[in-house]
Amino acid sequence: MDQLRLATRLWLAMGAMILFLAIIVGSAATASNKSRVSYATTSAAMLERIKVANQWANLEDVNGVRSHAVVVSNDPAVASTFKAEIASSIGQIDALQQQLEGMGLSDNDRTQIKKIIDLRKKVMEIGGQSALLKVTGQPGELDALVEKQYRPAVQALQQAHQEFVTLQDQAYENDRKDFDARTRVIVLMSALGVAITIVAILIGTGFLIRSIRQPLLQANALAAGIAKGDLSQAIDTSRQDEFGDLMKSLAAMSESLGRMVQQVRQNTDSIATASAEIATGNNDLAQRTEQTSSNLQSTASSMSGLTQNVQISADNARQASTLAATASSVAQRGGDVVRQVVSTMQDINDSSRKIADIIGVIDGIAFQTNILALNAAVEAARAGEQGRGFAVVASEVRSLAGRSAEAAKEIKTLINTSVEKVASGTQLVSDAGITMNDIVQSVRKVADVIGEITAASGEQSAGISEINGAIGNLDQMTQQNAALVEQSAAAAESLRDQADQLARAVAVFKTSNLATTLQQRPMRDITPRPQQVAYQRPALLPSAKAKPALAARPAARQLGSSLKSAPYKAAAPVVGQRSALARPVAPKPAVPKAPKAPTAPAGDSDWETF
Repeated sequence: MDQLRLATRLWLAMGAMILFLAIIVGSAATASNKSRVSYATTSAAMLERIKVANQWANLEDVNGVRSHAVVVSNDPAVASTFKAEIASSIGQIDALQQQLEGMGLSDNDRTQIKKIIDLRKKVMEIGGQSALLKVTGQPGELDALVEKQYRPAVQALQQAHQEFVTLQDQAYENDRKDFDARTRVIVLMSALGVAITIVAILIGTGFLIRSIRQPLLQANALAAGIAKGDLSQAIDTSRQDEFGDLMKSLAAMSESLGRMVQQVRQNTDSIATASAEIATGNNDLAQRTEQTSSNLQSTASSMSGLTQNVQISADNARQASTLAATASSVAQRGGDVVRQVVSTMQDINDSSRKIADIIGVIDGIAFQTNILALNAAVEAARAGEQGRGFAVVASEVRSLAGRSAEAAKEIKTLINTSVEKVASGTQLVSDAGITMNDIVQSVRKVADVIGEITAASGEQSAGISEINGAIGNLDQMTQQNAALVEQSAAAAESLRDQADQLARAVAVFKTSNLATTLQQRPMRDITPRPQQVAYQRPALLPSAKAKPALAARPAARQLGSSLKSAPYKAAAPVVGQRSALARPVAPKPAVPKAPKAPTAPAGDSDWETF
């Protein structure tokens, strides 16, 4: 088992788990599908029987009503109409009976159908007797037969049909309960199979964890020994799995660390020599940085004045933009009012036209009234003395109709005049609306131009403010660089001490070939002491107007704050921390470097050479 790869073991365990689950799920799905198909087939057949039984019962009920109507009715038309329908229904009932008998019925179903057939024959026999009594003219005996025998027989037949339908409903419900029970059994067996699979997975997982945990413990012990400096441990690399690869990697790491320990000790002297040269260069760099800071301070002062002037221009542009926007809003409201007036005038014009049409209708009515009154007067004249009073009334109606027509004409004339004036006013208001719309468009264009000027002024102000802030930040960074250069000089001196401590730290490692011991050798103080330059930090530039621009540049603001909060004194030598030069690198053959003689700080040419 240890010779198998870890991935192979995990895949085998996963495959076995998937196989068991697939068998369980497949078995459950197959059983569930068979149960479902059986239930669907049985339930479909039962529903079909229930449907046929209900149709049979309905036809029997309808035939019973028709037969009763034929018996009790004295109208020959009723008898002739229903007899044909009864014969047709009897044929349908016979067909339904044969269809139902051909279905898969139980013994109880067949017994109930036989009962229904017997009752049906009885009803038909009684119906024949009733028809015979009706034909022979015996109404008393007919009524007695209908009440005492026919109706009870029909009710018994209906009850038998209802019992058959109830029997089918119970069979359908029993089949559904049986399907539910089978489903529960399938679910229970599936759950039991899953539980068994989970137990098997847990047991297999325990063995798998054990096979993984033991080599990990061994690797942990080896890593702990290496952490303590013991590079001479014997490492077993006989395994062929991933843990065997880990052991081989640990063995290679131990050997590589042994070579690296020896190389680090050889490179310590080179680090000490390089630290002296770094200190000399940092001293020259501090002087040049101070001069650069002074030049930046003068530039920042000039940019501050330019920023204030641009900010004033941007404020004036914003005020002009505000006034233009207000004028645009007022013009817009005026345009809206004019459009409302146009709409109102149009409504008045439409109303006037409708009134004119109504007056025309009134004029027509007056004309027709006049004609009718004239006809009435003619008829009254023909009537002679008897129609005299009616003639007077007709004359008055005609007079009123004439005055109405004259008034309608006058009103129509006035309305037409009003319509013409309203139309003229509507045209004037429409022209005024067009003019106002042109004014609104012009004001909007002016507002847009002023808005663009405002935006450009704001962008210029923000840009100059950003430049001012960037110059201020650059000045702060230059000042900070000067302080960092001083710190680098002190760090270079500390680097030599750390190189000595590194050699002592490497001495704790033991390799398989030899036990490394620290050779006590004299260390010369070769680090030149740089001259401490009295550095005056320039005052911060007044940049109150540039704050909004800096707010739009989070990165620049963060950089400026970080530079402002940094200390301006040389850091004390930190012996306990590892410098960047002391970090281990990939092993490579060490080339001994001849130590250089300490040199005093030189001019620019010496710095360029370094």
